[in-house]
Amino acid sequence: MTSSLSAVAYLGAAILFILCLGGLSTQETARRGNLYGMIGMAIAVLATVFGTQVTGAGLPWIIGAMLVGASIGLYAARVVQMTQMPELVALMHSMVGLAAVLVGYANFIDPAVSVGLSPAEKAIHEMEMYVGVLIGAVTFSGSVIAFGKLSGRIGGKPMLLPARHWINLGALLVVIYCGYAFMHVSNAAEAMTPMVVMTVIALLFGIHMVMAIGGADMPVVVSMLNSYSGWAAAATGFMLSNDLLIVTGALVGSSGAILSYIMCTAMNRHFLSVIAGGFGSEGGSPVAAGAVQPAGEVSPIQPAETADLLREAKNVIIVPGYGMAVAQAQHTVHEITQLLREKGVNVRFGIHPVAGRMPGHMNVLLAEAKVPYDIVFEMEELNGDFSATDVAMVIGANDIVNPGAQDDPGSPIAGMPVLEVWKAKTSIVMKRSMASGYAGVDNPLFYKDNNRMLFGDAKKMLDEVLAALKSR
Repeated sequence: MTSSLSAVAYLGAAILFILCLGGLSTQETARRGNLYGMIGMAIAVLATVFGTQVTGAGLPWIIGAMLVGASIGLYAARVVQMTQMPELVALMHSMVGLAAVLVGYANFIDPAVSVGLSPAEKAIHEMEMYVGVLIGAVTFSGSVIAFGKLSGRIGGKPMLLPARHWINLGALLVVIYCGYAFMHVSNAAEAMTPMVVMTVIALLFGIHMVMAIGGADMPVVVSMLNSYSGWAAAATGFMLSNDLLIVTGALVGSSGAILSYIMCTAMNRHFLSVIAGGFGSEGGSPVAAGAVQPAGEVSPIQPAETADLLREAKNVIIVPGYGMAVAQAQHTVHEITQLLREKGVNVRFGIHPVAGRMPGHMNVLLAEAKVPYDIVFEMEELNGDFSATDVAMVIGANDIVNPGAQDDPGSPIAGMPVLEVWKAKTSIVMKRSMASGYAGVDNPLFYKDNNRMLFGDAKKMLDEVLAALKSR
């Protein structure tokens, strides 16, 4: 393949990636957007493999590596459950970061890379390598820790070291000094020491940064690491002089940064405060001792009573949360929705931007269960309708329906936009217990006079509700 043909292929792939991002902006066009992305990636891979930079001797190794990678990807696609998607995304981000580190070191130890470069070009290339390895190392270690937290292998409670901000500042100064040393040494052997020191510090910083972030902020972390992986890919593109990698990395990096901003806005949080960490608990833990208990009593309800309320309702809003994902109850929810709609009940879904463990988590689960797109709404589209709603049903959500965000200025989630389910005629909250959410605060909703608590596994309880609905 000639260089001009490769350039045309890269341009086509870049256009398809832009169309992919545009398609992913709405549920109705998401499938088409994914298709654009797959076609674009196929074109990009083929243009690279059969391009001018790959020699005949290296082609068998590249094809072999592609087969191994494709086999792992196909296996993961078949065995990974939808509830495991957040940790899979974090793991994929770590692979991008690791690739950037390996490419950076490969460029560093290959003397042929700098042959024929002017002093200015050589300095720029060295800076590209240094920054690429730095971003890649932070992305790799941070994503591995995020994978551990999202999969439950590491607790969600933030690990806050004493003077952690001073530690981070000191690490940054050392990285800057190592960068100066790396750019001003006379030979590669001497440059290896500051490069290795920087890499170790970057790996430790990625671990420290994500360990300090609590479970309540994990959706923001996923989108943040998505942005980091994009910039790592862009840095790799600069090191390899690959225009497509630069463009693609910039697209992913900028879109991830925008998404992180949107997620922070949805939680009434500043991005820097998320990075500073400290917000959230293990999730599902008891409320801290000494916390102010909301007034009122909890009113339990049984599945048969829940079915009666749903059957008599004219307007129902369902608010899904991570508990629905854990119980894998989305298919039963779809059956209940179908049955109610056949009886003339207006059923809609309200989605909070940070429901679940990653952006769009609930939308993906509902789409998997074939819930119609036109009855799934964002928080701001439905909040004004709860007062005219007969039943608001909360499935495994907590912090995103906490009225304390509006009523308690001293609450850790004060000011966070929430779904106002308590304004409905009756709200039903499905939970395993009275444990707090990831913010570690009690929920006054549970004690309101018009609220009912349906305790138990979401899938089991919803199956009983569905059976009761079908029995009449």
